[in-house]
Amino acid sequence: MNPKERLIFALDVDHFEEAQKLVMELKDHVGMFKVGKQLFTHCGPKIVDFIKIKNSKVFLDLKYHDIPNTVAKAAIEAAKLGVDMFNVHAMGGFTMMKEARAALHDAAKDLRIQRPKMIGVTVLTSLDNAELQRMGIDVTVDALTKNLTLLTKEAGMDGVVAGGSEITLIRELCGKEFVIVTPGVRIEERQDDQKRTIGPAEAIRKGATYIVLGRAVRDNPNPGALLDKICKDIAHACSLGSK
Repeated sequence: MNPKERLIFALDVDHFEEAQKLVMELKDHVGMFKVGKQLFTHCGPKIVDFIKIKNSKVFLDLKYHDIPNTVAKAAIEAAKLGVDMFNVHAMGGFTMMKEARAALHDAAKDLRIQRPKMIGVTVLTSLDNAELQRMGIDVTVDALTKNLTLLTKEAGMDGVVAGGSEITLIRELCGKEFVIVTPGVRIEERQDDQKRTIGPAEAIRKGATYIVLGRAVRDNPNPGALLDKICKDIAHACSLGSK
């Protein structure tokens, strides 16, 4: 995979015009744009339409989590939007994921479109072992990630969203074709709400399929140049991994 295709830029902004500007500025430097709850709630499907018109890919990051029938219908609508990848929350359970995956498969066939990748969110990168304990979940991040990942794979989904510290575990569990999307990727040391972070090249070396970048790129004086440098670092990491 081309290193650029591994980069997902998070459009975590609150105005359609700002999102448009970022898409135009970065579309030649990243493989996909992430549209999350903030932006989608603000402007809805028109941002997806804009990104697709510019021949870029969309990762719809809405983390569907509801009863199986509701999530299955949401999956169908995601396919109709033309997104390339979307996620559901694995904590919704095996039946929810399995039924949504089946509905998505049938919808893509009926609509004669390419089925978007459907991935599961395991444990949010803002959570650590102490926070899980406070929630009444008496297992470690690694143990919960393992359980949810295996459920996701059993349900027939394409992969998971998982923190950098879990990449190796998931790759060993699920094989080389399983998609791993890693957020919490740091470019420089900074304080934010991500507790489990990792660098771009390190994430790729460990086995991530895609990495999600956001604030550090957006706040950089020259985002395009920074992304090009990250691509070179990823290419180097991949060459080392192939030896």
